[in-house]
Amino acid sequence: MTSSPSSLTVFGADWCRDCIRTKSQLDGLGVEYTYVDLVAEPAAADVAREISGRTQIPVVVYPDSSHHVEPSNADVESKLRELSLI
Repeated sequence: MTSSPSSLTVFGADWCRDCIRTKSQLDGLGVEYTYVDLVAEPAAADVAREISGRTQIPVVVYPDSSHHVEPSNADVESKLRELSLI
């Protein structure tokens, strides 16, 4: 599983509060994204770790191939504005 260059991808798990918060923020902003559930797809955790170099989640991968790990709402909003996604 890899993210396409034109999409936003969130690697996370439904038991993770930060993942729930980030998904809720993106949903509230109307931003489309691909959600990779690491419980349903455990092998995708290796992909997330390769991207971020860390084991924390969520890992948010943006269309410009940059990423955030455990981002704050302000970090996500700032990056979305930078990319003109909101």
